[in-house]
Amino acid sequence: MTADTSTLTMLHLGLGSFHRAHQALYLHQLQESGDRRWTLAAGNIRPDMPETMAALAQQQGAYTLETVTPQGAYSYTRITAIAQVLPWDAQLTGLMAVGASAATRIISFTVTEAGYYVDAAGTLDLSFADLQADLDALRAGRAGSTIYGALCGILRARMQGGAGPVTLLNCDNLRHNGERARSGLLQFIELLGDSALRDWVSAHSSSPNAMVDRITPRPTPAVRQRVLAATGVDDPAAVMGESFIQWVIEDDFIAGRPAWETVGVEMVGSVQAYEEAKIRLLNATHSCIAWAGTLLGYTYIHEGTHDARIRQMAFDYVTDDVIPVLNTPEHPSPIDLAAYRDVVLDRFGNPAIADTNQRVAMDGFSKIPGFIAPTLRERLARGESIASVAMLPALFLAYLQRWHAGQIPYTYQDQAMDPASAHAMCQAPDPVAAFAADTVLWGDLASDARLLAALRLASERVDNFVQGHTA
Repeated sequence: MTADTSTLTMLHLGLGSFHRAHQALYLHQLQESGDRRWTLAAGNIRPDMPETMAALAQQQGAYTLETVTPQGAYSYTRITAIAQVLPWDAQLTGLMAVGASAATRIISFTVTEAGYYVDAAGTLDLSFADLQADLDALRAGRAGSTIYGALCGILRARMQGGAGPVTLLNCDNLRHNGERARSGLLQFIELLGDSALRDWVSAHSSSPNAMVDRITPRPTPAVRQRVLAATGVDDPAAVMGESFIQWVIEDDFIAGRPAWETVGVEMVGSVQAYEEAKIRLLNATHSCIAWAGTLLGYTYIHEGTHDARIRQMAFDYVTDDVIPVLNTPEHPSPIDLAAYRDVVLDRFGNPAIADTNQRVAMDGFSKIPGFIAPTLRERLARGESIASVAMLPALFLAYLQRWHAGQIPYTYQDQAMDPASAHAMCQAPDPVAAFAADTVLWGDLASDARLLAALRLASERVDNFVQGHTA
């Protein structure tokens, strides 16, 4: 925390639903408690959500959060934490100005796993045209549109203006997110050839790891209608989320922070145990249910969760293969993992959330290496079975084959996927072998005989699972 009594600013990049249902809520609660030392400014680095952004600007940053419990109890909160809604322009003028202010002490961001462009080893993947375009733009004095390009522009302005140190705070599902995003940023700056900026960032910023958790579906028109009926406010920027919420942050802030611990944020020395539990028990299970549910023709996550076969598949994955590697005599978990597993499945079964398989199924080429491969790798290193965890990538392969055939009933989005390579994989003489050989998915496990054998058996089980569906 800071001893400075003046108002300080947290700048957030990515003004989507998750930020408004999570980080902005925590700051709102802090302000409501009487601690108004921090304020929030937020905007987007790309021209996303123009209607929502316009509504937020018209409402001076205020919006309504609808919360629903697994039992179907609804509540409504008017969130007023966002003091500045920064409109997008190609030069990121508003973000640059706030980010370069000495009053700004934290720059946080919400990015999908694929939006960091790093492989499993943490190396920046320059095959993405976005990164090269940002390097060219920054060399020409223009703003970038990736997280690295945007941060470089803001941090360069901050350095040149002598604005002082700043914390860079991830709010996403990337494992070791602070460390990996910082590594990607420094690699990007090296490629940019700006040694002064590299040295300044190294000395004047910190990047704590953090774990965030709250299911926040994309708002539908029905959310706006319920908010109007319940509150009398017609709010085009309304957002909804489940009642469960968690934020665990490594307490490594170079320029002060809000007193988040007073409103339920867990400030810790290491987030690793919480991060691994969330990524493997929640994120991977979420993807399992989305892929399996799509294969059976379901639209929503809760439908798949209430299908006894899908729920058992998810339960077995966690119980058989994940818990044994996260809770060992040498490294006991501080979390009751079996209880956490059951809470997660109850959350996914909440029909009021109406979370779609389309939203959760996206970015499989990032989620397999990030969420699933670590368990496979650790089980194999211990000479143990991977039968249950292998079901998840086998489900994704079946899903990918449906996508290849044009049989997914929605648009599949995957920033890390090369569509041509994915189509080639699906039409290979042996798709399972081609899938197991893909280095984007498996890294050093690619073509491992044990992985291939497990995927063959799991794929047979998935085929039987789909063929046996009578719903």
